[in-house]
Amino acid sequence: MDSRLFSDSTATWNPEPGVRAPKSAPMTIERPKSLSRDYILFVLAVVAFLLYAALFIYRTSFVVNGERYFSLFDDAMIGMRYARNLAHGYGLVWNRGGERVEGYTDPLWILFMALVHLFPIAQSKTSLVIQISAAIFLAINLYFVRKIALFVSDGSEAVSLGAVVLTAFYLPINFWSLQGLEVSALVLLMSVCLLQALACMRDKTFSAWFYILLGVGTWLRPDVLVPSVALMLFLAAVDRTQRRRHIVWGSVILLSFCAAPTAFRLWYFGDIFPNTYYLKLIGYPFIFRVSRGLYVLAQFIWEANLLLFAIPFILVAARRDRRLSLLLWVLVVQMMYSVYVGGDAWEYWGGSNRYICIAMPGFFILLSYGLFHIAKMIVNAVQTRARPTGAATTAWRMCVFPLLIVFSVVSVNSIHGVDALAELLLIKAPLHTGPGDENNADVEKALLLGQITTPDATLLVGRAGTLPYFLDRYSIDLLGKTDKYIAHEPMRTDAYGLRRLIEFRPGHMKYDYSHSIGQLGPDVVIELFDHQEQARPYLQKYYTPVRLQGKCLYLQKNSRNVLWERLPIAGGLGVCPP
Repeated sequence: MDSRLFSDSTATWNPEPGVRAPKSAPMTIERPKSLSRDYILFVLAVVAFLLYAALFIYRTSFVVNGERYFSLFDDAMIGMRYARNLAHGYGLVWNRGGERVEGYTDPLWILFMALVHLFPIAQSKTSLVIQISAAIFLAINLYFVRKIALFVSDGSEAVSLGAVVLTAFYLPINFWSLQGLEVSALVLLMSVCLLQALACMRDKTFSAWFYILLGVGTWLRPDVLVPSVALMLFLAAVDRTQRRRHIVWGSVILLSFCAAPTAFRLWYFGDIFPNTYYLKLIGYPFIFRVSRGLYVLAQFIWEANLLLFAIPFILVAARRDRRLSLLLWVLVVQMMYSVYVGGDAWEYWGGSNRYICIAMPGFFILLSYGLFHIAKMIVNAVQTRARPTGAATTAWRMCVFPLLIVFSVVSVNSIHGVDALAELLLIKAPLHTGPGDENNADVEKALLLGQITTPDATLLVGRAGTLPYFLDRYSIDLLGKTDKYIAHEPMRTDAYGLRRLIEFRPGHMKYDYSHSIGQLGPDVVIELFDHQEQARPYLQKYYTPVRLQGKCLYLQKNSRNVLWERLPIAGGLGVCPP
């Protein structure tokens, strides 16, 4: 790295807190003479990310019956099933001809998935298209991360490159994005909006397009309204001349974008909120939900390294620069929202959850800026005390900041200890992915069940994404993502004390065996959840437990939709106790 990167470049507008540039000042900052070299370093970082993303995607794939399969995170595969049915003319439904239930929270992402399903792509490769798209979105996001970092650091190429590296190799962002969730699009959208917000702050202007873009974000996921309102309030607070326009027009535009899907939801699904809203937020004491949210937030901060996490806050407090405060404000708002909803269902994996992830690029920009100043202090201290030679000084200037960035990459990615670093380095496949893991097992089950059931068979599933997508049978969702009856029930609160905080898993705390098995009577019960003893009476009375290729299934006795004669051929019939 060029040692000149440690010199703050001169921006075209005064960096002093509270002093604003004239409105005519261009947004671009004056480039240092070493632009070509700096830009090459940035391009190399993007290329390294794309190669990493390609390996990441390949690492999450697996081979079944001689064919390589690509599968997304299970929740994303629920969306893929909706998208396929929509693309094939069956409407926005999880089951063809089934009840209309909004079991997703990302309508614009579903439309994108539906577009993919209009092309003649093998079912085993449709997920790959989504993953490649996510990698492209994340690569484009790195461009905006660099722009924002240059903007708030007054042209420091070192800060921008550090921010790009931290963002590019942050495991949670890559996992949630490359596993098919809408996070990649949201991360990009938030970066674009932050850059535009900085322009509005500098120029003291109002932009309707800025709020339209935020409105589009609410179609990607409704809770993007939270950071959208946060940005609107921040701009209104720092710019008195445009305050009224930000509040009035910003509110009208955002509410208009929220009203459209709400009206569609009422007409098409008959509910004012998505089904997952009732599933995750209704039926659990508010105080326990928020307490759990605080608990998992504290875990996230601790795992990210408390000292590193404090650097952006110290930086903002010391410099009192509104540009830096904006980035931190978005992060704080997203953390507060995560607390309100009780965190995510996969907090045990560690790292930032899907709500906090979209604000992490801004955090990394602040972290890189803070580490840059720490590196300068270290170099100055060495120069003062040791009086090294010119060559030694250059070596210090070239090494300290990169070493701090590498240390930070390791620290923020140690999301569940040393094992997480194996996931980061792709030595180990990430959560639920790769050969022999859940996605692999679900595809194998799907192919197996396709041999022993008729197209009219009904299945009870707990993981409602991968298996139902690869086996196109009418399915019953045990955990209620696509079942209104389950979603409107109260959550199960069997745990007490600290266990109540640890075991709260939004979207996984509502299930009713009397409804899903006793009333709906599926032909095949593929999997159960907690308190399986409550399902035992129904299984013993109406079902035959069998083990096929090492997999325990429950088949409805005398069902015409089970091809009983094919059971031995399918993989060796064996007894499986209920």
